[in-house]
Amino acid sequence: MFLEDCEIVENKKISEDKYILKIKSKEAFKHIKAGQFFMLKSSTYLRRPISVHYVSNEEIEFYYQVKGEGTKYLSTLKERVNIQGPLGNGFDTNINNKKVLIAAGGMGIAPIKLLIEKLTNNNNNITLVMGGANKYALNIMERFNTNNINLHIVTDDGSVGDKCNAVEKTNEIIKKEKFDIIYTCGPTIMMNGIIKIALANNILCYASLERRMACGVNACLGCNVEVSYDNKTVVLKKACSDGPVFDAKYLWIKNE
Repeated sequence: MFLEDCEIVENKKISEDKYILKIKSKEAFKHIKAGQFFMLKSSTYLRRPISVHYVSNEEIEFYYQVKGEGTKYLSTLKERVNIQGPLGNGFDTNINNKKVLIAAGGMGIAPIKLLIEKLTNNNNNITLVMGGANKYALNIMERFNTNNINLHIVTDDGSVGDKCNAVEKTNEIIKKEKFDIIYTCGPTIMMNGIIKIALANNILCYASLERRMACGVNACLGCNVEVSYDNKTVVLKKACSDGPVFDAKYLWIKNE
């Protein structure tokens, strides 16, 4: 874990309340895994946990949504920002020549760009289901390289792609094709549906969870995740240190 005061290269609004923050890092960028996050300093407020969107050379990109005073403050920064990380356990990308399905929706799109690059570099066949409320929610896709993946865009209102949700599209695809692994990140209700599909079809599934957190380092105990290793007894894990990525078959979320 590193603490760095970083130069801001770009802090650009790309839709009504969503931004891309690109910073210059001296050391932290070397140690990032897809699915990890940083705690970004936000004035006098608590640091905000923001997923890594992409890493290139010495630059780290974050894709974030303005939801409160802390992220509103982040959106005003122009020169420098203090970061803490990388934190958490990311996605397992140490796989080769597998058939992979990625299902992402809403702000769960944030860690997917780097995940795709890592998996593509290992010669995996990737199908991506990307969901949003409307076409504006998917403006971030302009920054994705989708040349070597099977892309399925879905929106709630049908303004771009198919008019359905990510769970419905994933279920449709799974009925026609076999996959070795599923990765998912997005709203709880969406991931719950994806996890059920994976379990029903005996497919290994990794889910990246979002939780409110104040510290990011397993100190505040505010980001509890319920898991069960025997499908009976529930134990608490921490999204910041045990996650945010979990083997979905252990998540108690599947029984909600």
